Amino acid sequence: MLATEYTLELCNVFHSGQVEPGSFFQRLTGGVKTGVILKDVSFTTHSGEVTAILGSKGSGKRALLDVIARRVPSKGHILLDGVPLEEEQLNNTCALVRHSTKLLPGLTVQQTLSFSLTKIEGYLKSSKVKQVMADLALSQVANKSVTNLTKSEYRRLVIGVQLIRDPIILLLDEPTWDLDPLSTYLVISILSNAAKKYGTAIILTMEKPRSDVFPFLERVVYLCLGDAVYAGPTRNLLDYFGSIGFPCPQLENPLMYYLCLSTVDRRSRERFIESNHQIAALVEKFKLEGQGIMQGHMTEHSRIVNPNKQYGKPGGVQVIWMLYVRMLVSIFNFRKNGLKQMFMRLFTLPLYFLILWLFYNEAKDYQRAFITKSGLIFNAMVGTYFVSIMNTICLYGPYRTRYYQESQEGLYSGASLLLSWNLVSLPFSFISTFASAAIIYNILGDITENLDFIYFALVLWSCYVFAEQQAIAVMMVVKRGLIAAVVNIYITCVYVMLASGVLRSYKGYEDWLYYVTYITHTRYASIFMHRSIFKQPRFNILPYNDQENCTSITSLIQTSSSLNTNSNANCRYASGKAFLTERFTARNYAGDIYTSGDFNLEFNLGISFAFSVGIMVLNKFLYLIPLPSYITDKFRE
Repeated sequence: MLATEYTLELCNVFHSGQVEPGSFFQRLTGGVKTGVILKDVSFTTHSGEVTAILGSKGSGKRALLDVIARRVPSKGHILLDGVPLEEEQLNNTCALVRHSTKLLPGLTVQQTLSFSLTKIEGYLKSSKVKQVMADLALSQVANKSVTNLTKSEYRRLVIGVQLIRDPIILLLDEPTWDLDPLSTYLVISILSNAAKKYGTAIILTMEKPRSDVFPFLERVVYLCLGDAVYAGPTRNLLDYFGSIGFPCPQLENPLMYYLCLSTVDRRSRERFIESNHQIAALVEKFKLEGQGIMQGHMTEHSRIVNPNKQYGKPGGVQVIWMLYVRMLVSIFNFRKNGLKQMFMRLFTLPLYFLILWLFYNEAKDYQRAFITKSGLIFNAMVGTYFVSIMNTICLYGPYRTRYYQESQEGLYSGASLLLSWNLVSLPFSFISTFASAAIIYNILGDITENLDFIYFALVLWSCYVFAEQQAIAVMMVVKRGLIAAVVNIYITCVYVMLASGVLRSYKGYEDWLYYVTYITHTRYASIFMHRSIFKQPRFNILPYNDQENCTSITSLIQTSSSLNTNSNANCRYASGKAFLTERFTARNYAGDIYTSGDFNLEFNLGISFAFSVGIMVLNKFLYLIPLPSYITDKFRE
């Protein structure tokens, strides 16, 4: 328990913002309707107290929490023991818990608390975790998966993630939302005990307060359309409203009774006007007579400089390490979510390649092998793109949502998240793509040629990494997985159709469209794989079938006008070189592809990885760019 008491004061707080939901275009152009949400709100709370902000929907409860947490701009003063509470200091003293907070599904209760981002480590943190679980009645479900918790247990765990960091001020947005009466009582009683035990000032919002939580609330604030109808100790609530002519009837829940009194009645126009006048009178009455109640029964508090050294964000290296370990623990377990992640990361791509092997394994080295094996390369490359996108959409979502929630607390940046994600994902994708390449490479080339196989697998790996990073970039602004998948697949289809050289030969492009292929990853990956496979001597003068051979072809066909000048019209390609020349060279190309820089294996391998590394670096910058609040808020709700 803290040895020092402290006081949080809000003085004449005003806040303006969006008062009606708008379309995407309206929010993008700033055309949404705005207005004053909070009007001259003032109240005081102390360490060890639970303060409830009550009001109907639209009264400004959530906005008031955002103002205290410095999430939105406001006018007025927020003082901690008489000292203005700045944003940097607030990140080191205050925690905000949304009722819609999402936790990582692959962890247990104890792991979730153990891998929360705090300054303390080792034995101190282990002891703190056990203490918080005991305080929140979570010890009996310590080894239970987050996804298997009841609503009450989940809500208490979300609170515990913040309590373990020893906040000075704990803000809770509807902590009892959608809970049954017994769970509501349990949550509020636990919060009351935690406030007194840790000396934390707890401020929570409630829309439908029950009478049994009345003894646990030291202070209450009634809001109506942004105005404060009452703000002060709950022990003075009945006396104050009784003194102004609104006594609470016997056997009534005073919290709910005065909440109804402070709510606009919209059942008819007459009731609306009457209730508006009544509430306006209550607001004015409180401004004139309520100051004594707000300041009454205050004890002397000593000034604090640094009330709790354990709270605050950890160092950058510690954050990255904790995120990395947290991801690994969520994968390496035998629970449903862990097995799902392991399967998708390691086995989805090899299974797809196994299907390709079943279709292409019987292909023989005839003239049609040029088209068949080119099709296999194309399907391997495109399948790697699409499997990577699917895996990323399914697996990255929870980490992204958790990042958007934790980043508001200033714990870490998007660059730290992506670095941790890449450290976990790259080894898995490396193993998966190499195993997949091994399944089909014996169809395309000699598996004993280790270096050629390694290069082939590396290019497939670059395809996987590129598509993964592309999906992460899209998911920065698109919340729904299905929409993100459609956008990624559409983008991928465009550059695959344009630059793969399989669906359409480069010779059919206009010059400007041919040069566009140079800015796609697919061009370099496709040319590399085709060049490394069709350079093999086995593709020289392939027969048409068992009865017809193509031995009359004596030289490489150089131009499109001489493609069919050989004695057998079925023998279209004299060698792999002829096939590559037809598919991957521009109009009127007259050079030798084996000496052309565009077909250099090392060059294409390097550029393929340059694209993958480049988009990884780009993503780190993108995740550092401040986004509009209407984009980031949808990931937190």
